[in-house]
Amino acid sequence: MADRITIVGAGVGGLAAAMRLSAAGCDVNVVDRHAGPGGKMRTVDSVAGPVDAGPTVMTMRPVFEELFHDCGTDLSAHVTLEPLDILARHHWPDGATLDLFADPRRSEDAIETFAGPQAATEFARFNKRAAALYQAFEAPMMRAPAPTLAGMTATIARNPGLLPAMAPGRSLAASLARQFTDPRLQQLFGRYATYVGGHPTASPALLSLIWRAESKGVWAVKGGMHQLARAMQSVAEDHGATFHFDTEITALETKAGKIAALRTATNRIQADAIVFNGDPRALQTGLLGDATARTIRKNAVAPRSLSAFVWSFAATPTTRQPQHHNVFFAKAPNSEFADIAQDRLPTDPTLYVCAQDRGTGTPAGPERFEIILNGPPRAGTRPDPQETIQCQKTTFETLARMGLTFDQTPPTTALATPETFNDLFPATNGSLYGRSPHGLMAPFHRPKARTAIKGLYLCGGGVHPGAGIPMATLSGKHAAAAILQDLASTSTSRRTAMAGGMSTASRTMANTPSRSSPS
Repeated sequence: MADRITIVGAGVGGLAAAMRLSAAGCDVNVVDRHAGPGGKMRTVDSVAGPVDAGPTVMTMRPVFEELFHDCGTDLSAHVTLEPLDILARHHWPDGATLDLFADPRRSEDAIETFAGPQAATEFARFNKRAAALYQAFEAPMMRAPAPTLAGMTATIARNPGLLPAMAPGRSLAASLARQFTDPRLQQLFGRYATYVGGHPTASPALLSLIWRAESKGVWAVKGGMHQLARAMQSVAEDHGATFHFDTEITALETKAGKIAALRTATNRIQADAIVFNGDPRALQTGLLGDATARTIRKNAVAPRSLSAFVWSFAATPTTRQPQHHNVFFAKAPNSEFADIAQDRLPTDPTLYVCAQDRGTGTPAGPERFEIILNGPPRAGTRPDPQETIQCQKTTFETLARMGLTFDQTPPTTALATPETFNDLFPATNGSLYGRSPHGLMAPFHRPKARTAIKGLYLCGGGVHPGAGIPMATLSGKHAAAAILQDLASTSTSRRTAMAGGMSTASRTMANTPSRSSPS
């Protein structure tokens, strides 16, 4: 009989795990309390169609190509990817703008026009350092199932030139201040810390390698990111996986130190292995029962990363015509993080604007927008009505001053707050990226795929290698590989081999998780 694997959560990581495990011949069931797949890669309705309300583009494309290939198909057969020539257009309050491109030479030329030849030289050096860090640490950190400090030290010992680029003991903001004379470029490249939920002034300088991941290519998914989730579900189903939506998990059960079953409101489901595709803080706090609480250390899930205020709506821009990616910078760099530290809506935020329908052209009629401003993590579930009104005022007045207006201002019902995210993803405190990335040791504190409970595995943005859909996908790969290895070691039957070798799935959070997808 095929091994029975239950995956809790149909986010990107859980979907990738379902793909790989079902392709390996396992009997896979995916349960999620929400109506469909996607996790934090979710959508909301609008007059122009589903609007992305989470991740907006694909980076690290080879991670997804490998996933689909290992399941016997091609990524391109399931989704249409549109490469973005302009990675992002950046705006400052004084009217200055800067485009960065997929071609680093064009970015260098643009920076020279923007800030002069010295700035272009500084960028070329920064880009080279970031590329060296990415190349050095992709395999032993991001792709390794269980990286260690000893492994990192060995990598540095083989290439001592990495140490100055890593700038150990220095924050990303402090490192950038040494690398760029122009404070606007310090502000621009510092924002990459927020991609994984950190403050530039507290995140390690090593996070500059995130720029390299983006500069290697950015792709919009035609029809929105939820199309990727649907495609992943479809491939898993083609291999026999079964999905159970609108199904809330209430507890995980163990017996004699081994995972035994999960409970829903109406059923008990036995399993040979369970993949938990939620924020591990849900386990650590006992949300799914005392049996699994002790498997997660507190420092593996705390301190928490950033949350956000996210607008998702359809409208017609009436002034400035946006690119797909747009960043409108605050007047005072990093001032928003002082407000966030005091649990306040930023008064001078940096705003990210995604014009979802502008991957390759200019749409006619209302188009879909997602606007994100950073916010503090919060444990509550009810947004403050006065704060949502203030957020509306701050967001759209700031954009109007910087030249972007719409034919209508979306209502506050189009806003997701930190409290909204805590309600959608219980036990997260609204944090969108799991544990905070602050401190050079943060990557080593994150939980790994295996837990102390036999048969219980983890994947997702709260698990190694961290936040973001490529990282969650790699996390799922680690979880699936661990499951197949462990099942094979306890079985006398020969298991089905996966196409392309034993790769595995990834984890993210469920579409709008609750207790069944607590993150």
